[in-house]
Amino acid sequence: MPRAGLTPALVTEVSAALADDIGFSQLSMGLLAERLGVKTPSLYKHVTSQADLNHRIAVLAMTELADAIRDATQGRAGSDALIAGARAMWSYVKEHPGRYAAGNAVRPTGPDDPLVAAAGRVLASWSAMLHGYRIDPGQEIHALRMVRTVLHGFATLEAAGNFRIDADVDVSFTWMIDFIDHGLRTLNDRH
Repeated sequence: MPRAGLTPALVTEVSAALADDIGFSQLSMGLLAERLGVKTPSLYKHVTSQADLNHRIAVLAMTELADAIRDATQGRAGSDALIAGARAMWSYVKEHPGRYAAGNAVRPTGPDDPLVAAAGRVLASWSAMLHGYRIDPGQEIHALRMVRTVLHGFATLEAAGNFRIDADVDVSFTWMIDFIDHGLRTLNDRH
């Protein structure tokens, strides 16, 4: 790839793909330079540091994840939205494990950080999905945390190859979503 064609956006996209291939924790400026066919110092014209690069990948990941969940849940409600959103997240993590890891590892630098807005969009997508369950506003944050925790755990464990029991993972995923759906549907009965 010619050096003249590099831009911060292209460097970010290639680094995100590299993180997906080798793992976010293995990503380095040297490996990225090798992938791009440039010398490492050339990268610093487009990103200021490894931390800057990691941050850019995290923003990209959260933006992509928010779009995937939003697109999957558009026009759906209740269990249909839950199933579609959960499958979108699961697919995203399987397809992009490195960038998803960046989205969870990098911390925002302040309230105006684009990562805050991107992560907020993910939260808004889940909140819209939960709207069909008519959860009491005081309970919504707990429901959001539960859904995110369970789906994050399932998706990252599966992406890392940690489901070693001889059982169909898709059947387990469907069972888990049915369980969550049942709990969300009965939440208002308990409060």
